[in-house]
Amino acid sequence: MAGVRIVTDSSSDLRPEQVAEHGIGVVPLTIRFGDEEFTDGVDLTASEFYARMATTDALPETAAPSPGAFEAAFRGMAEEGADAVVCVNLSSDLSATMAAAQNAASALDGTVDVRVVDSKSITAGLGSQVLGAARLAAEGRSADEVEAHVEELRSRTHIFGTLDTLENLKKGGRIGGAQAMLGTLLSIKPIVDISTGKVEEAGKQRTRRKAMVWLRDKLFEQGEVEALSICHGDAPDVDELVSLVSERYDRDQLSVTTIGPVIGTHGGPRVLGVAWQRPA
Repeated sequence: MAGVRIVTDSSSDLRPEQVAEHGIGVVPLTIRFGDEEFTDGVDLTASEFYARMATTDALPETAAPSPGAFEAAFRGMAEEGADAVVCVNLSSDLSATMAAAQNAASALDGTVDVRVVDSKSITAGLGSQVLGAARLAAEGRSADEVEAHVEELRSRTHIFGTLDTLENLKKGGRIGGAQAMLGTLLSIKPIVDISTGKVEEAGKQRTRRKAMVWLRDKLFEQGEVEALSICHGDAPDVDELVSLVSERYDRDQLSVTTIGPVIGTHGGPRVLGVAWQRPA
């Protein structure tokens, strides 16, 4: 397959049919529960991950892919005839995944034209940028054009989430600007903004329902948006948030995606989020 090919990491939470349709390469992160290690999406599905998290006291941990894993993905696409590869990854402020991809690209310098782009996002926000890149690549655009498009999408991508517990975020060391929320009462439902690639405090509500209403109101403040997604970590009440959002957006105008093990490790069980892109 000639032209530009797209690579991402497994925190993009793309569905298998999306990956297959666009020929996207997905390099998986690793999930650890104590001494047990799993490859995200290969020997651990999202549903298996949340089931395991519910039955163990050990909080999971994540590890970035090796540069070698990215190098193999880039080489594989070159061998299939790709002229260039654009690799869009999980925010560099939250993971060493970007650094691994950059190291792999440097190792292949002069062999394969690889562009590594920091999405400054996670889960559905990252996924929307990857799909945007894939659509442009399918139109036969150049690597320069695809890379520039992702960078432009990055500036328009927003993602907010409400956590049911801060325990995972605290233990994982990814709490960033949300540090101040640690001292709040257990009943508080914190809301975080990951739109800049860092975890920042956006607000807090006393109940989960109020947190959902906050997310809806934040979305509705934007006017019309693109690439709207509601993402959740095995949340039993996700339909409640979908219903709130459907006051403005029909069900066919949004996607509901499951937050996979990588982001679920830090967001914790029952995390709920809304991601969108501002129109250009």
